[in-house]
Amino acid sequence: MIKNKKTVCVLAVLLLVCFPVSLCSAVTSKVIRHNSSREFEKGETNDVVIGSRGTIQLGRRSEILVKQFDDVWSINSIVSIGDTVYVGTSPNGGVYSFGAGGLKKIYAAKLTKKERPKDSNDRDVNEPNDPNAVRQDRHLANEHIFAMAADASGRLLVGISGQRCALCRLEGGELKTIFEPNDANYIFAISVDKGGGIYLGTGPKGKIYRLDSLGKHSEVLYDSTDKNILSLAQGPDEFIYAGSDSRGLIYRINPKTKEAAILYDSEQQEITALVFMGEELYAAATSANAVGAEAKFAAQAPQAGRPEQQEEEGEGDGDSDEGSDGGSTTHTTGGTKLQIANTKELAGEQQAEHKMPVARLPKPAQASYIYKVTKDGFVTDVFNESAVFFCLATQGKELLVGTGNNAQLFAVEPNSEENAVVFEDRQASQITAVAVAGDNAYIGMANPARLVKLGKVFAREGVYKSELVDAGQPAKWGKLQIEADVPQGCKVLMACRSGNVKDVNDKSFSKWTEPKEVTGPAQLDCPVNRFCQYKLVLCGSDGKVSPVVREVAVASAVPNLAPRVESVDVTRMEGPGKNGKFKINYETKDDNGDKLIYKIDIRKVGRTGWIQIKDAVETGSFEWDGRTVEDGRYEIRVTASDERSNTPETKLTGSRVSDEVVVDNTPPSVTKYKLEKAGKKVTIRVTVSDGLSAIGKVEYTVDSDANWIGIVPDDLIYDTTSEDFTILVEKLSAGQHIISLKLADAVGNTTYKTYEVNIEEK
Repeated sequence: MIKNKKTVCVLAVLLLVCFPVSLCSAVTSKVIRHNSSREFEKGETNDVVIGSRGTIQLGRRSEILVKQFDDVWSINSIVSIGDTVYVGTSPNGGVYSFGAGGLKKIYAAKLTKKERPKDSNDRDVNEPNDPNAVRQDRHLANEHIFAMAADASGRLLVGISGQRCALCRLEGGELKTIFEPNDANYIFAISVDKGGGIYLGTGPKGKIYRLDSLGKHSEVLYDSTDKNILSLAQGPDEFIYAGSDSRGLIYRINPKTKEAAILYDSEQQEITALVFMGEELYAAATSANAVGAEAKFAAQAPQAGRPEQQEEEGEGDGDSDEGSDGGSTTHTTGGTKLQIANTKELAGEQQAEHKMPVARLPKPAQASYIYKVTKDGFVTDVFNESAVFFCLATQGKELLVGTGNNAQLFAVEPNSEENAVVFEDRQASQITAVAVAGDNAYIGMANPARLVKLGKVFAREGVYKSELVDAGQPAKWGKLQIEADVPQGCKVLMACRSGNVKDVNDKSFSKWTEPKEVTGPAQLDCPVNRFCQYKLVLCGSDGKVSPVVREVAVASAVPNLAPRVESVDVTRMEGPGKNGKFKINYETKDDNGDKLIYKIDIRKVGRTGWIQIKDAVETGSFEWDGRTVEDGRYEIRVTASDERSNTPETKLTGSRVSDEVVVDNTPPSVTKYKLEKAGKKVTIRVTVSDGLSAIGKVEYTVDSDANWIGIVPDDLIYDTTSEDFTILVEKLSAGQHIISLKLADAVGNTTYKTYEVNIEEK
């Protein structure tokens, strides 16, 4: 039940934060909150319901009236007359009554034996090999009871569809035929007006028939262009409202003039049900290809906030709260209100999604809708879900919507924009029929066929098991807090368990703790493990009130873990003023979310001692001037410390050493040369060498400091620390000349070498 109940008195508990950071700096505290329908739906429910606004409360008390029907696949229609419930079924067209004498079949179609394929020995192909096995012949009548109703005298009307199409009335314990349409095969809907007139929605020619109260006179009220009329409703204006398939139209028909108007053209294919609540018409529109949602409430998300509810007459404030010193609690005589302590968002804290999104989600392409049509013809959708809507009924201010393929019954309160799954059958696939009789709702299911009575009162006890709460690392579990209204006589119990695997069914999980009542923050007494699961047991009193849980907060504390330096990358910097400088980049991670500082050390490869070049670095990179050390190959170590977030006793460090880095600040040199003259031609052969880096570039110029000419090694490839070059200069004029060489290694260290040449005049 989702109708808000005003708690007479309230006890407000203002709690301290579970793990204040200032008092527990050696660990990381995390509070994970569950406060939305999508989060709660990830758990398991048993006799509790999840509201669309993120609430958990007791479900309605249910009773299985019929667990199994013989030769019945689906319950298509239910009618309650007096103390008897009538059920219409498929595929054998059976009509059953359920009352004080239990279940009775009051109508059965004539069955024909289904022929079985035979082999050459005239044996059934599908006959069991076991000679002692019992053979059961299957029978099918191909008759369906899609629609039933009570006439003006309280007698049962039954529409038979299939190989026979007829309207029958239960008289003297027997179904007697009162009308057989000559151009219809199916009766999908029956409606009775205030004067006793009977209306039939039929197929496959889409006709609506009208009969007098005795069924003696009949006529076609409206001949539509649709194949089937699936639903009918009598409006307070005495008009007939009809829903069709294929085009998903809602018709408004004047029974006096037979004039019809299209009230609404839906985007769905079928209008499966129509009901009135006051002067407003509600229509269930569905598509045959709508499938079960991946998660409940996936198709619809309520808008932020909620409509203001009008107080029931006689509901006054009447009660006064008496505050206690310090504002920690308030006491009343009606019950308890539990609240969760407000906490500052911590680094790394998993934040739950907000209870309400800021706007509705886009309409899904394949979904079913409940439309509200006002007396002026304005249409709005009040509920949608990615499932097939089979049936619709009203109970008080709620709409009951039967769906597939998960056999869920939704209760929708249009005025408050709230909805909840109030019943779910884990054996059946669809809820195909629902009828309301006072405080009870009778639910019919398919695959398999079952009949259940759902009371208006709450179940005495219900259980909610959460999804696994993940601390990220093995953690000490703190306190569980709930925000809840707990009426007088009700209570909420809590139990928990923990494990280190993501599979909730793994045998390594600890045993459930003994349930204990939640009257404030409740300690989670489960072992140190990464995953925790909590269980809430909601207990009612007289069935009229239920605890309502709106939010659950679970606290955990991960012991201090050493930070990790996951990578160290060192690159030589380029650009003006960057000669000889290196950029040290490092990536780190701390599972506690601690503030980290870094120390940078270096050492020459082959040596054991480290030399600190910088401490207490707060950024994720550092520039190092490699000209402060001699040339050579070096390693760089980055050490991360969480001392800023811990005490001297609990601080931890983690480090990582870089790959070898070459520090080379010395340019290459000419280690061998030979100069030869031949007339006006000069040949210079040189060997250029570098201690650490490959030779990068050699250029020459003659009698200039510009116009440099690049040359390649004799082996045509720059690839080693020593290269041979041949420089040929021709057509030199007589006199003194200077040939200059520019030598550079691969990292840009550059030097110059000059040679003087005198060319004699001939």
